[in-house]
Amino acid sequence: MTDTDLPHHPVLDDRLATGTGWRDFLGGLDPVWQSVPGGFYDGPFLGNGGLAASVRRPEDETRLRFVLGDSRVRDHQDIGGPLWGGTRLPVGHLTLHSAGALTGVDLRLSLLDAELSGTLTTTRGTIALTAFVHADTDLLVVRCHPLTGTEQVTWTFTPAPAVPPREAFHPEQRPAGLKDNPPPVLTTAGSGGSCVQDLACGGRTRTRWHTRTEPDGATTLLCTVAHSAADHSADRTAAATTARAERTTTERLVETHRAWWHAFYPKSFLSVPDTRLQSFYWIQLYKLASATRADRPLLTTHGPWPEPTPWPAVWWNLNVQLEYWLLNASGHPELDSLRTALEHGEPGLLASTPEPYRADSLAIGRSSQDDLRSEPAGVPGRTAILPETGNLTWALHTAWLAHRHTMDEPYLRDTVLPLLRKAVNYYLHFLTEDDRGVLHLPATHSPEYGTTADCNYDLALLHWGCRTLLDENAGRGTDDPLAATWQDVLDRLTAPPQDPDEGLWIGRDLRLTSSHRHYSHLLWFHPLHQLDLTSPSERALLRRSMAHWLGLTGELRGYSSTGAASMHALLGEGDAALHRLDELLDVHVRPNTMYAETGAVVETPLSGAQSLHDMLLQSWGGVLRVLPAVPAAWADVTVHDLVAEGAFRVSACRRGGVTRWIRVHSGAGQPCLVAPAGLAGPADVRPLGGLPGPTGWRLRPDGLLEITLPAGAECLVTAAGDHPDLTVEPVEPAGSTPAFRWGLPSRRPADRGPLSTEPTPTTPGTGHRP
Repeated sequence: MTDTDLPHHPVLDDRLATGTGWRDFLGGLDPVWQSVPGGFYDGPFLGNGGLAASVRRPEDETRLRFVLGDSRVRDHQDIGGPLWGGTRLPVGHLTLHSAGALTGVDLRLSLLDAELSGTLTTTRGTIALTAFVHADTDLLVVRCHPLTGTEQVTWTFTPAPAVPPREAFHPEQRPAGLKDNPPPVLTTAGSGGSCVQDLACGGRTRTRWHTRTEPDGATTLLCTVAHSAADHSADRTAAATTARAERTTTERLVETHRAWWHAFYPKSFLSVPDTRLQSFYWIQLYKLASATRADRPLLTTHGPWPEPTPWPAVWWNLNVQLEYWLLNASGHPELDSLRTALEHGEPGLLASTPEPYRADSLAIGRSSQDDLRSEPAGVPGRTAILPETGNLTWALHTAWLAHRHTMDEPYLRDTVLPLLRKAVNYYLHFLTEDDRGVLHLPATHSPEYGTTADCNYDLALLHWGCRTLLDENAGRGTDDPLAATWQDVLDRLTAPPQDPDEGLWIGRDLRLTSSHRHYSHLLWFHPLHQLDLTSPSERALLRRSMAHWLGLTGELRGYSSTGAASMHALLGEGDAALHRLDELLDVHVRPNTMYAETGAVVETPLSGAQSLHDMLLQSWGGVLRVLPAVPAAWADVTVHDLVAEGAFRVSACRRGGVTRWIRVHSGAGQPCLVAPAGLAGPADVRPLGGLPGPTGWRLRPDGLLEITLPAGAECLVTAAGDHPDLTVEPVEPAGSTPAFRWGLPSRRPADRGPLSTEPTPTTPGTGHRP
């Protein structure tokens, strides 16, 4: 798809869909490198949800590396669980051998094209470079063309040993009986080579690469990685990929690669006057699409980029949830590998459920691979420490949100509700009744803090699960025999443990007395929305709880900032939400927008992008809250086709501190309640041009607009009597600060905080993920 092929709304004047609109906009947000990146956290990264690469020159070396990863490459031994016998494994790295030592770079990662391009400077000349991981073929393509001097390029591959990454951090935990994988076998011939990494379980990883000379004298590297779990079929896969690549010109590879990415971005749009945050947001969309796709494996903590980590697995007590929120409002269900895993994961979930409860229940422990087979989930009242009980229920909330944004009935009917019913059943086995008839949960584990009866993490999840099952049961006209039980739980479940000063506790027996990076005790508010923020007393409770939580410093981390930003947005506190996102970017995020604790973890930056969504559009509780938490400094904001619960697509324009117009398109004919913020006067609702429009509307006493909007219809909301310019275009940056560039530019605006390249340390004994 070319720039001029982009879809165009028949009434709105979408400036990005014409000419070079998207290229000009995203080009102004591209990260750049004018210093040589020395490691993963300051270098460019590429990927297609399976194959991935990161680019750097380690400080003790003189040549550029492309470090390969693939989310499908893992061990398959039935011992030690997902961190050992089932662990994700590294692949190795390609070295670009220039004639001279690398002394400088001038590189740009084009977000629109998903291509790294620019020049390398060496002691022997300069080289033009273009690199990408093809969007829908497992192929790394790197084109090098010497420009000056006596430069020439060759390539070598260095395999990484197929050793569990956790062993470098916790060798004492290596399980007895775990087999060592054999050493890799490397062969080279002529313009390429191959590496075979056999596995003790019988599987194999095959890496193949070769170079070809282009008509203009450039050299193009083509590299693929293939993996098979129990046989050597990876050989055939790698050979077939290589053969297709050899028959395809580089120009055609570029064309088909760009077509995927050019169709990806226009599904939604937002623009804010903070260039650093705006660029960060669009890089997260690029990152998510580089890290996963619906037909690729579930995201691990580090994504497909295999950096040293003690957590080479999927993590269920926060990471999975934060990793996937971004795809909902941005309109990208094609990235939803969580859905795929859940649709095929019941056997793994059954194996993760403690055996006495498997007849009617499902649960998951702390970590798994994409087969969802984990250590047994926590048993309430019988688990002294780890793992948690409610992780599956929280993951199903994320799945339910995906359904709510698409209104995909088969996904709800066939996957989400059946799994949720069994996840709630697991809790029902353990509820106890006191002498007042109040229901309680025995001791369960609150993520990263401790064990307590009536743990707020689990109470909130159980409450959400029962309420959702009841709502869907009524809305779909079914008559589930457990409906009365779910209602009874809602009626009699104990109130969230709390006090008037500190707000919500961890649980009945455990107050929050030390710094806690995880907001596990606050799930009642975010993201479950089980306490009513239209109530002054509940708003006050959230404020007290946040003040106490954030006031205990020392262990707060990046996702503490993103969680706080979203909670401030729930309260309509745009300035406070922006402060927390600035905190994220100033303190926690690395030059390329990656994030680390003891190892690389991708969920935190991705959740920062979701926090920005929460500032601009919220749709929990059946209400479209448009521009609900815009900071005072953002006089101008544009959003277009952000997706809300109910499959609504929302566009809005704020100019000069005033909301000029809101457009709502109904994808499923759901009830439409709109809370417009910032209109200059009383609201008016009308059709949009000659398109199908609303069949009626009214202003309710609570200030909400109740609009009857059939599926496929859309409406325009403005101040009465106003006829604004219906243009969708980026907003101008605030102030006179130069545009911010992520990466390693030659200079950064002086008014921003430092961006360290070193991972944030984790205090021994309080590790994020033991």
